[in-house]
Amino acid sequence: MLLNKLTAISPVDGRYRNQTEKLADYFSEYALIRYRIRVEVEYFIALCELPLPELSGVEKSKFEALRALYLDFSEADALRVKEIEATTNHDVKAIEYILKEKMEALGLSAYKEFVHFGLTSQDINNTSIPLTIKVCARGGLLPRSGRGA
Repeated sequence: MLLNKLTAISPVDGRYRNQTEKLADYFSEYALIRYRIRVEVEYFIALCELPLPELSGVEKSKFEALRALYLDFSEADALRVKEIEATTNHDVKAIEYILKEKMEALGLSAYKEFVHFGLTSQDINNTSIPLTIKVCARGGLLPRSGRGA
């Protein structure tokens, strides 16, 4: 069944899609995947900056390419995550696996086991979801509470 106004799960994506379309950049499945990748990448970079001896070979010049993984995130990337997820039956594990694939392409194979190091899925979700709200609010798409939001 194709997604349209009649098949959408709720009126938010159906009847009111014209008014809520901009929110998809923050609250869609695609957006959640992108923000999870952002959290994983920034965590990996933070580990590199500690410094951990095992990550001392990661050149700071690679940080820009790592950040490009979420800054230049595409629908094809999201589809790859969903493809991996179909095998793993685990959404955050699929994020970990695609990041390891991308790190190989960046010449960082020796460090890929530090993706998701010491983290749980809840660590990623409990950081990614509030980040989407924060970024959306800063973009002016959410009303402010009047309490210094």
